[in-house]
Amino acid sequence: MSNDNELILNKGEQNEIKKIKVERKEGEPTSAFKSASWGALLVGVSAYLIGLFNSTMHLNEKGYYFAILILGLYAAVSLQKAVRDKDEGIPVTNIYYGISWIALIVSLSLMAIGLYNAGSMVLSQKGFYGMSFVLSLFAAITVQKNIRDTQRARERD
Repeated sequence: MSNDNELILNKGEQNEIKKIKVERKEGEPTSAFKSASWGALLVGVSAYLIGLFNSTMHLNEKGYYFAILILGLYAAVSLQKAVRDKDEGIPVTNIYYGISWIALIVSLSLMAIGLYNAGSMVLSQKGFYGMSFVLSLFAAITVQKNIRDTQRARERD
């Protein structure tokens, strides 16, 4: 590709190369980055949930780890939105901003404490849950950022 906004196509047997403009607004993430973000979120959450489903934990333990995942995803997206709003001059109350930080810290702490105290899990299982949890949180933040950047870029027109 010669630049970010051009796509080179090879037209079958004629071997003609044409450049066409790709519809992407200024400031909008590329479709590859958006796809990678959604893929990471899908892989992280799916791996975590499949691991939970296949584990030999009691149902109350599975519920604990599921609730931590949901809390963590919500807290991460909420904090990302609050930080971005503050940065862009959109009013955010200090209580909401603080609660977003607390919720994320609580979810990370509960995950760390839960895994540390999980005597029935081998170390590789603990690492698996920890890594899929962190991947899911990071991907959720990235997906939220991409959605917001795309919306913002399209509103400029």
